[in-house]
Amino acid sequence: MSNRGRYIVEAIVLEHRSPSELARTHKVSRSWIYKLLDRFEEGGYASLEPRSRRPRSCSHQVEARVQKLILKLRRELAAAGHDAGPQTIHFHLSKKLAEPPSVATIWRILKRHGLVTPQPQKRPKSSFIRFAAKLPNETWQADSTPWTLADGTPVEILNFLDDCSRVALASACFRTVKGHDVAHLFQAASNTFGLPASLLTDNGAVFTGRQRRGKVILELELERLGIVPKHSTAYHPQTCGKVERFHQTLKRFLRVRRPARSLAELQHQLDIFRVYYNNVRPHRALNRQAPMAVFNALVKAKPLNQPTPVDHRVRHDKIDRFGSVTLRYLSRLRHIRVGTAHKNRKVHLLVADADVRIVTQDGELLRALTLEPNRNYYGLGGRWPVHNVLQQVSSMS
Repeated sequence: MSNRGRYIVEAIVLEHRSPSELARTHKVSRSWIYKLLDRFEEGGYASLEPRSRRPRSCSHQVEARVQKLILKLRRELAAAGHDAGPQTIHFHLSKKLAEPPSVATIWRILKRHGLVTPQPQKRPKSSFIRFAAKLPNETWQADSTPWTLADGTPVEILNFLDDCSRVALASACFRTVKGHDVAHLFQAASNTFGLPASLLTDNGAVFTGRQRRGKVILELELERLGIVPKHSTAYHPQTCGKVERFHQTLKRFLRVRRPARSLAELQHQLDIFRVYYNNVRPHRALNRQAPMAVFNALVKAKPLNQPTPVDHRVRHDKIDRFGSVTLRYLSRLRHIRVGTAHKNRKVHLLVADADVRIVTQDGELLRALTLEPNRNYYGLGGRWPVHNVLQQVSSMS
């Protein structure tokens, strides 16, 4: 209750003072005093309590049926492992209603029903320095992410993503991703979508061999095709942020499904997800368009097709007691037989990509050969020596 209002009412009722006098003394309007008296006559002192200022009606209030539809969409999208935020719900509502509520209104409805988890610790999106390719195939991103099968077996999922359109170019699962797996999946993606002008990856051993002063099979393939390889800085996954964010969407989809019991079953789930992601799911960064629609609508970038430089290396080595030397090529160790007659001799290995020449310090050419991607031992016409077999078995045990 307003103390001033009760004071004025008491002064009029008990002292019989005039409303005009009280209005002048307390600097209030006479109309307000008469309203107090009317309320007092209707309900006594209790009626002098401040009344709610809430409007009796709200012309823009969301109808109950629309609120129920918003909550229903939220449950259905979340149960299917899809994005279920206000932006996505607004997209689906726009297909059902002529005038759907705004994104902010949908957010308030979700919050009112306890369906919004506050995340004040998240970094503001405005603080990120964003970049995006202007054309499809201008830049691809690639990365792998861990997952587990139903029995707890750890596996890895390798993904290729187009930077401009966000199209999921290829997704495949492996027990462990190896260099040739990356090269084969890249070839499969390029056969379907065309060659990119550049490829952005992290510094994983399957993507680059520069930390080992060599090149992996993917790098050699990119050079041959005139594609520019790009690598993120160490400990900065934000550089490959698009494919990293894609992993979150993919895993949300997988978590609500029965855990795959085999790689084949997991691959089937990945294929289903790619169809949905590329053709159905509205992407916020693409103005709510599906990635494939954006990919098909734009002109595609192409590699520069510049002549690829030859990788030249010179290595000083010593022939071992079994008459062999070793050389790393495409991230695998190759054993080259020279002969026991040359054991313990110091030699120079002149390497030009896959072509190798083994020369003594006196300039004598001991052997010249061309390395093959899937061959590890190069004998002198015989079978793999017994000592090499024993070394391989002991290293595996």
